[in-house]
Amino acid sequence: MADQRFFVNAGPFTLAQLAELAGAELSTGADPARVVKDVAALDQAGDDDITFLDNRKYLAAFQASQAGAAIVHPDLADRAPTGMALLLSKDPYRAYAKVAQAFYPRPKAEPWVAPTAYVDPAAKIGDGCRLEYGAVIGARAEIGARCHIGPNAVIGDGVVLGDDCIVSANATVQFAVIGRNVYIYPGARIGQDGFGFAMGPQGHLKVPQLGRVIIGDNVEIGANTTIDRGAGPDTVIGAGSMIDNLVQIGHNVQLGRGCVIVSQVGISGSTRLGDFVAAGGQAGFAGHLNVGMGARVAAQAGVIKDIPAGQTVGGTPAVPQMEWLRQSAALNKLVKRKG
Repeated sequence: MADQRFFVNAGPFTLAQLAELAGAELSTGADPARVVKDVAALDQAGDDDITFLDNRKYLAAFQASQAGAAIVHPDLADRAPTGMALLLSKDPYRAYAKVAQAFYPRPKAEPWVAPTAYVDPAAKIGDGCRLEYGAVIGARAEIGARCHIGPNAVIGDGVVLGDDCIVSANATVQFAVIGRNVYIYPGARIGQDGFGFAMGPQGHLKVPQLGRVIIGDNVEIGANTTIDRGAGPDTVIGAGSMIDNLVQIGHNVQLGRGCVIVSQVGISGSTRLGDFVAAGGQAGFAGHLNVGMGARVAAQAGVIKDIPAGQTVGGTPAVPQMEWLRQSAALNKLVKRKG
């Protein structure tokens, strides 16, 4: 159950309203006018709550749940407890996300400028923005309407933010052009120098990093993630991409649309990921690679060569999934034989 000290419940809703929001179908016998007051986990939900089942691993918890309603795949409807109202969806998790967003929409910040916020006279601030204590907006920066700049966040000179962006506490944004509805979490670092040097025995000579960071609409960038600006070409984050905490993205990297990059992934300079690539936690990418559209990279994989579109890889060095699984099985047999 959500702690009401931190989260504001926008409910209640009827089952009919929730079914429409979720794009789901009410089960036979469910009362469309029945009121649901909250969302909750399978083992915590009560008669006024709605829950969901997406993973068969939790089937026993679903069958024992006291929830008044649940979102479930039609194939599992007959496994529901007696009396539980069902919202039937072929994608229960996505349907639940829509329902949970209805109960707990992202709070809208009230327009306000804290007395200790600093806005350069040459900056432009859109209507309805909120600037918290210690926020800094540099010269010639352009902040779109309804943006929320958190405490001690720094928006550098010339940075452009589209409408409805959030830059959270202690984040820094420099040399960046950012689209609409972008959420930058606390402590993120956007647009700092890329790691570029001309190496040699006489010393390492810094190469000026003259590119930008370009971020599309509807992107999330997790806490303490770092995205270096380009060396000459830009670093690009495609629209709709979701980047977790503690990710490092090097200079000139390009992510396509809808990429999912999980915590502690490192992407070296000038590597390109196509649309809808997914990379599991702690995966590492060498530089100057091309990863095709829809490719999937397993957690802790080490990618040192190009990946074709649609391929799933794992291991270090990363190889196609089935080859990786055969390698792992063969190594396990060898270890047991030696033992």
